[in-house]
Amino acid sequence: MATLLLDDGTIETELSEIVRELEPLGIHLSHYDPGTSLLFPNLLDQDVVTESEKRYVLGLHNSVFEFLQQENGYLWCDLQSVHPGSPNLQTQITTYSQYHTHTTAEPIYVLAGDMIYGFVRPDGSQVQLLLQPQDYLHIPAGIEHWCSPSASLHFKAIRYFTNAEGWIPNYTGTQLSDALNKQH
Repeated sequence: MATLLLDDGTIETELSEIVRELEPLGIHLSHYDPGTSLLFPNLLDQDVVTESEKRYVLGLHNSVFEFLQQENGYLWCDLQSVHPGSPNLQTQITTYSQYHTHTTAEPIYVLAGDMIYGFVRPDGSQVQLLLQPQDYLHIPAGIEHWCSPSASLHFKAIRYFTNAEGWIPNYTGTQLSDALNKQH
């Protein structure tokens, strides 16, 4: 389950409290465990996933999460698999670990590992959200955020897209809060 770090040092682990904290941003967080991971446990543990294995995982999840696709108008999705030996890992981290926005929503479902997101709230304060397996996050268009793998550099996540181009970052120049940087 997700964990939220507030810039005053408070840590929230209750889903209802995290949802309440993210609500002013219009961010939706849910925890779905459809049990599908039982059908491919070896795929979640291995670093490299073949294209046919990706298609299998995506097909299975698309059938389970069809309601999400219909509700939100998702046109396509992919399976992002990050591990310490991933090609272009440093480029990915550099690209997305700076505050940015997108012109479309950024929905993601974590299958394995951990991801960290940072958000700027309406009052200018910042929070960090640790996503874990079975966490589904929907960030509306225009919300200032960053994302990165956790220190383990390992996650598998399904990314949903509402346009052909995917998520193109528009950098804002906002710096990570000193209060969060010291606690991170």
